[in-house]
Amino acid sequence: MKKQQSGFTLIELAIVLVIIGLLLGGVLKGQELINSAKVKNMATDFKNIQVYIYGYQDKFKALPGDDHSAATHVTGATNAANGSQNGIIQGQWNTATDGDESCVFWQHVRLAGLAPGSTVVNCAAGNTYQPRNADGGLIGLQSVSGFTKITGMSGAYAICSDAILGKFAKQLDTALDDGETSTGSFRAVLSATATGAGVASAAVVDSDSYTGCLTF
Repeated sequence: MKKQQSGFTLIELAIVLVIIGLLLGGVLKGQELINSAKVKNMATDFKNIQVYIYGYQDKFKALPGDDHSAATHVTGATNAANGSQNGIIQGQWNTATDGDESCVFWQHVRLAGLAPGSTVVNCAAGNTYQPRNADGGLIGLQSVSGFTKITGMSGAYAICSDAILGKFAKQLDTALDDGETSTGSFRAVLSATATGAGVASAAVVDSDSYTGCLTF
């Protein structure tokens, strides 16, 4: 007598395929939610810094970092070497110099109770004093006067965040500006670019690293 071969029926195979499809869909949906949360987090970084500046100005009638009377306004504050109170936050957004106003800015807003983080000024490479975005990229700001990372931008202040994947840079522009990374108040350039014009959204490569900057 022949031994009957056992195997999966078409119904069983269909059920297995449905389960696999559901699992893959769940994984992809989960990744989509994670990416969406990252973009929202990065967008919040840009918005919060504007609140820090306006909050400090409202309270002390001076700019954080540029405030030459910071030591009398908030206990433990450092007066930046450039603290001339001339209405300009001097120094580059990604400065590595402790004496720059763009570095001391973070201490001032934190001591004023506007932002979380260390109040020990340290902008040396690899520090934990300057804030980071959801992907570990450096966040910083400076006045548009002297701003060179992205050419052609206008406004009083520039906030920049680097190491942003291209796909996130495009989503950030949609959330914060006009949806085009080469125009408007939010623009993006390759992180490796020293100075340049914003890259058009159509030319942004999803997997490349960009620096996104917002002026206001």
